[in-house]
Amino acid sequence: MKDVNIIPLFVIIPLLTAFLIALLGKTIKNFSEKIIVASSSLLLAFSLYSQILLRHTPLKTLVYNVGGWLPPFGISMVLDGLSSFMLIVVNLIAFFVAVYSLSYMEKYTDKPKFFTLFALMVSGLNGVIVTGDIFNLFVFLEIASIASYALVAFGTQAEELEASFKYTIMGTVASSFIFLGIVFLYGFASTLNMAHMASVLNSKLSIWLLPFVSVLFLAGFSLKAAMVPFHGWLPDAHSSAPASISAMLSGVLIKTLGIYAMMRIFFNVLGITQAQLSILMFLGSLSIITGAILAFSQWDFKRLLAYSTISQVGYIVLGLGLGTPLGIFGALFHLFNHSVFKSLLFLNSGAVDYAASTRDLRETGGLNKVMPVTTKTNFIASMSISGIPPFSGFFSKLIIIFACIQKGHIGYGLCAVIGSILTLIYFMKLQKFVFLGELKDKFKQIAEVPYLMRFSMICLAAICILAGFLLLPALRPFLDRASDVLLGGTNYAAAVMGAALR
Repeated sequence: MKDVNIIPLFVIIPLLTAFLIALLGKTIKNFSEKIIVASSSLLLAFSLYSQILLRHTPLKTLVYNVGGWLPPFGISMVLDGLSSFMLIVVNLIAFFVAVYSLSYMEKYTDKPKFFTLFALMVSGLNGVIVTGDIFNLFVFLEIASIASYALVAFGTQAEELEASFKYTIMGTVASSFIFLGIVFLYGFASTLNMAHMASVLNSKLSIWLLPFVSVLFLAGFSLKAAMVPFHGWLPDAHSSAPASISAMLSGVLIKTLGIYAMMRIFFNVLGITQAQLSILMFLGSLSIITGAILAFSQWDFKRLLAYSTISQVGYIVLGLGLGTPLGIFGALFHLFNHSVFKSLLFLNSGAVDYAASTRDLRETGGLNKVMPVTTKTNFIASMSISGIPPFSGFFSKLIIIFACIQKGHIGYGLCAVIGSILTLIYFMKLQKFVFLGELKDKFKQIAEVPYLMRFSMICLAAICILAGFLLLPALRPFLDRASDVLLGGTNYAAAVMGAALR
């Protein structure tokens, strides 16, 4: 098999999985469980293998030409340092969430439908990452979005249906902005291939086009990423969904549909300007502080985590907005770390709800005595998200703060420090009210969650501890290759066109 033939498999495997589960999930016992774990394992293995491929590729870019048609006439799928990085993030979390869901979803009535939608969502996320065509990026974005709308409402309770409806409306508005931006770009550049579009925009100037479509894309992707002030839909959607889907939404979906797509288009296609970087820095800092303050007053476990997501996304956007090598490196590192520890925290919340049948912090307490694995993994994730050494979140936050100081933005660096202190305070509140104190009589008979749920939580906790080693010279290329793609800006066009013709 040629190296490039691995690229379409990231879309084909989960799509085929969804089709087979829908066809055979109810007729063959445990078929959906077996195939979702097999496909998730395969996708994770291919994602890790993509790093090896890029290490031995001269241009650090691989292009698959669908149907053998060369760009810009055909559809291209691109694997470079940034897409490989994102594939690992998405498929790593998807694998552990799939394993966790085998036991967690027992309390729901239709696991085959759940895993069908889950596979479709993963297919859409992978498609957004590998596509080199801006319209197909929109198509895959919609596949992932529509699957996530249905998954938020999966429990069919009134609260879940309301949250899904709000999420659908806001998601549709975001998609409309993005689609309009694509329409105007296509009308001007007469191409949908992102590399060719970047070349055309570099050579064909337009005073009004780029500012106009930049506003459309910024609004659309900020809604998808739930950045303040576009965050209104996120707390309801993330707190109402099944815990395993909350982990996917917060861990990878908003980062892929919002942040990754925004990075790819602004940095590699349009060519980001200093004005746009300044807007990202402001929105990032606003999200850090606003999300942290709103999390303070929450007594619902998952709702607290949802507001925390808004705050932590702010760190990523702030790092990107700095536009420096250190800032972008820190942003991508925090993107990886947040995907891991926030997914773990949502899985912890699902474990507490699974065992104690409540998410209200005022009703729990002392669960460390009956749920030791959940308690310890939650403590590790809480310390990591709060930026306490030696956990992974400490390193990525410190890099972003140093990048702010290096660029001379002391105020933004101070916002990042304050946000981290606030995060520590409300996660200590969570620890105190859920796991510490006296165990109430009604919880004395509960037990730790099943093995498969514990397995996912323990593995993610281990990554929270070990991810700091990504800064070692032997492992840094994982982050460096992704940073280089963004720092290269519209040189993405030459890399893709050159790789496509090889």
